[in-house]
Amino acid sequence: MTTTVYAWVESPLGELLLVGEASAGRPDTAGGAGVRLLSLSMPGQKGGAVVQDDWRHAPEAFAEVARQLEAYFAGRSTRFDVPLAKGAGTEFQRRVWAVLESIPYGSTVSYGEVAAQVGASGAGVRAVGTAIGRNPLLVVRPCHRVIGADGALRGYAGGLERKKLLLGIEGGAG
Repeated sequence: MTTTVYAWVESPLGELLLVGEASAGRPDTAGGAGVRLLSLSMPGQKGGAVVQDDWRHAPEAFAEVARQLEAYFAGRSTRFDVPLAKGAGTEFQRRVWAVLESIPYGSTVSYGEVAAQVGASGAGVRAVGTAIGRNPLLVVRPCHRVIGADGALRGYAGGLERKKLLLGIEGGAG
């Protein structure tokens, strides 16, 4: 049995909402052992998480996630190593999200390149864009690294200014 826990973390993007699944009886585990990250979103984000009445506020459960986010935003870390919850998503979305996780820090790829990697062609690029837009783990699963084929910043659930800021942190196109 799992408990849904959440915490708010300050960042250069604004306040981030972390949501996780805690193992039964362990929502307060120091450093987050036993907690799997389910969502990382921000206020005003299209499709972002909203705190529910039955969720438990447990900032201590996210200590390690918060530490890694701080290191990332300070330019001291280029990757995240936190347990992720299986979460929702269709098989196609999970394939797209796996491609996002493989995009190296400081790099960008086009929506078409992601589509090619998941075997979607032509109109499949639009489906890829939709799957990317439903990524529940902003920053940690780096959907901000996907840009238009012409190099333009396109679509980001947290807003294009935040996408630009993230790419700037990474020294990529931004």
